Amino acid sequence: MKTIIDVKNLTKTFGSRKNKVNVLENISFSVEEGEFVGIMGPSGAGKTTLLNILSTISFPTLGSIVINGADLTSLKGDNLSEFRRKNLGFILQDFHLMNTLTARDNILLPLAVEKKSLAEIDQKIEVASEMLGIKGILNQYPDELSVGQKQRVAAARALIEEPKIIFADEPTGALDSTSATELLNYLHDISLHKDTTILMVTHDPYTASYCNRILFIKDGAIFSEIVRRGSRREFFNKVIDMQATIGGGGRSNAISSGL
Repeated sequence: MKTIIDVKNLTKTFGSRKNKVNVLENISFSVEEGEFVGIMGPSGAGKTTLLNILSTISFPTLGSIVINGADLTSLKGDNLSEFRRKNLGFILQDFHLMNTLTARDNILLPLAVEKKSLAEIDQKIEVASEMLGIKGILNQYPDELSVGQKQRVAAARALIEEPKIIFADEPTGALDSTSATELLNYLHDISLHKDTTILMVTHDPYTASYCNRILFIKDGAIFSEIVRRGSRREFFNKVIDMQATIGGGGRSNAISSGL
């Protein structure tokens, strides 16, 4: 398999010279093309900071990041924007929807930039909106939508262009159980059949059980990892046990998962 993400000695520091805080410290790992990797850990462990750096939203203090053959630390300005547009999709906690555009127009923004044909745009929106159950709200504006509907619109926008890599930060946090399961099944399917690589931050063991591998972050460093080798139920139980070990949860907050 091709290594699509290679991170070496990644460190992120905040604060002044006399009051520095290492949010991430000397993190190294790699991700293969088509992997579905979860990132878990206690609150404040550095999970979202790591995802933001990998997705080019922020930059590391030290270390190297190579994604799909490109050294991100050497990309600037238009080159970085082009790389992001051609390779990355984002499903973030902050939906970043444009309030002056309908849900449909928010979803098609990536396709409009790529100057896709109207027929192709309509076909892709049809598929994405059907999968996420938002066909009935495409003509509404973000201010008219619930939090869960906004999350599904943001997910459709991220998935519509079939990017090589998807970065997801708590993608199911605002969804009901049915919508969450449909989204997770779709993410699993595209990682398996289309070699789409997914990195997902989550605190929820049910959501994490759809991954192939979980990196557990504690105090800004990789504490451990587990790899799915058996059933999803077995993997789910391993996730819960590791959460309990590092202080990120346990069986008591996973009883209603349905697994």
